[in-house]
Amino acid sequence: MKLTKNVIISRRGYQPLSSPILLKGGIVIDPLLKLNEQKDVVIENGYISQLGQVDSKNFKGEVVDCRKKIISPGWLDMHVHLREPGYEGKETIATGSLAAANGGFTGVCCMPNTLPPIDTQEIIQYIKDRSKGSLVNVHPVAAITKKREGKELAEILELIEQGAVAVSDDGSPVMSAEIMRRALEYSKMVDVPVIGHEEDINMTTGGDMNEGFVSTCQGLNGMPPVAEEIMIARDIMLAEYTGGRFHVAHISTAKSVELVRQAKSKGIKVTCEVTPHHFTLTDEAVRTFDTNTKMNPPLRTESDRLALCEGLKDGTIDAIASDHAPHSFEEKEAEYIYAPFGVIGLETSMGLALTQLYHHKFLTLEQLIYKYAVRPYQILNLNCPEIKMGTMANLTIFSPEESWQVNPSKFLSKSSNTPFVKWKLKGKPFAVINNNQIFFSVL
Repeated sequence: MKLTKNVIISRRGYQPLSSPILLKGGIVIDPLLKLNEQKDVVIENGYISQLGQVDSKNFKGEVVDCRKKIISPGWLDMHVHLREPGYEGKETIATGSLAAANGGFTGVCCMPNTLPPIDTQEIIQYIKDRSKGSLVNVHPVAAITKKREGKELAEILELIEQGAVAVSDDGSPVMSAEIMRRALEYSKMVDVPVIGHEEDINMTTGGDMNEGFVSTCQGLNGMPPVAEEIMIARDIMLAEYTGGRFHVAHISTAKSVELVRQAKSKGIKVTCEVTPHHFTLTDEAVRTFDTNTKMNPPLRTESDRLALCEGLKDGTIDAIASDHAPHSFEEKEAEYIYAPFGVIGLETSMGLALTQLYHHKFLTLEQLIYKYAVRPYQILNLNCPEIKMGTMANLTIFSPEESWQVNPSKFLSKSSNTPFVKWKLKGKPFAVINNNQIFFSVL
């Protein structure tokens, strides 16, 4: 029997793998194992039982045609806003996880700007309970400070013990250098990254977009790139001083990339991520006054965008993360200056990365998979999924050459605030397998 997405999955949920399954004819790429060749993959009881050439005619199970497709370790989006608890009208752990699977991810890290924030062990346990049994692994990121107010450190050691994989006040910068210093000292003790939302709010409050020529033309208040760069420079110095681990969230300027590049050359423990909207769009997109071009950090200039692509290419930028930030239609329908920052990204991340980075020859498929399926796990001290016999099947399957058009009506996220409506992309998620379940993308 050949599986099809209509047989396997609908919008109702994931399908258990109740019988053996054969992934037939795909190219298996695993950067850690230096594997890049055509292999059939057999999965039984959630584990990879065979790798090689398998006769599908005599196979006692179900067969998925993976010709012209890539089978890779499961992708992890290390920067996602699931909005639960507190903002379930925008997204929930359940709907965000479905959106992740639809976009080709088997794992996500949920950021702490919820209500209440993820600043207690009870909230971490709540998230773990709500995500139990899902195909998509949900890893909580706890707050650096209590209530994310930047005034007093949260109980970082207890939060890590409960299952947080990192700490961050994402959505808000830690303006106090002393508090950031102490957080980095704790990070050294437990070997977890402190994820910085890098923004000097003294320079950005009231801003709506990147400060520059376009903001002047549009009559919008600007957010200068130096507001990000100053904070990155400060926190690199603090990381060097403390020996702690510092991770830059959603890096967006050329100077920021250069600061990280220099820090890495000195052996400072600094890593960073970039979003697809920042390596794809520029502040020129804001000329439409489409509020789905409003995010923080804002879209920058073309020279910044190209620097981000080069940073990915030379390894300065470690990972790609969506910064999936759902908002309701009514919120984004406001006048530009009143609309909230943020766009969704789980279901367009893969297509944008393949289109902009692989097909424009910035990254090979191996390098792209490394940014999604290896480096995020390493940064967060999580076990990287591997494609070898005897391991649990945690796989992302995608079609690098398939073209498609972005249609929010096919999204499984509760929200549809994307600037990429009707964009034609080349490279599409096909299916994900994890926790003995399968999901076929409906994009």
